[in-house]
Amino acid sequence: MSLFYNTLYYFQKRGFEVCGRIAERLGIRARVVRTSFIYLTFVTLGFGFALYLFIAFWLRIKDLIYTKRTSVFDL
Repeated sequence: MSLFYNTLYYFQKRGFEVCGRIAERLGIRARVVRTSFIYLTFVTLGFGFALYLFIAFWLRIKDLIYTKRTSVFDL
């Protein structure tokens, strides 16, 4: 059981923050977005999880491309 909690803690601390970022953008609670992903995953037999991973990948690429630089010399 300790392995389960360690894995859960790892993803909570270093996760992709997909639900939090979507909730911030829409102006709703992150809990509502997480619940929606869970329901979508059960209803569509895994499509919600695939969508979550796609959005996480997309946000990671976006963060790498659009990093804010403090100076022109940071290029």
